[in-house]
Amino acid sequence: MIALAILALLVGLAVTNLDTVFGNAQTTTAKLFVSESIKLPLSSYRIAMGDYPSTSDGLQALITAPASKAESWHGPYFSDSKLPVDPWGEPYVYRYPGVHNKNGYDIYSKGPDKIDGTADDIGNW
Repeated sequence: MIALAILALLVGLAVTNLDTVFGNAQTTTAKLFVSESIKLPLSSYRIAMGDYPSTSDGLQALITAPASKAESWHGPYFSDSKLPVDPWGEPYVYRYPGVHNKNGYDIYSKGPDKIDGTADDIGNW
């Protein structure tokens, strides 16, 4: 599973580098991250901790243990020590419980305009 996540990230990076050839590679990379690449780290966290990270803990909980849950934490759940950013250099937005996914989490990029809540947001819904 980890190998698949790494492969998905590498594919995303390769697509970004071919932006001049394929046009919308940045959008494709963001879609790949929010729909596939983040699933394994979040699922691994949920298995170890019993639930997804809260909105206040955020994706940072995948890299460092939340203070109140350190004894159960078996991470880091990302191989890198820093949080990934979207193709436009902005942090991904994470919410749990989700607004769009009521029984799960929302994760999204604010898109090329870098403004939250606009039509170009790229999310897992």
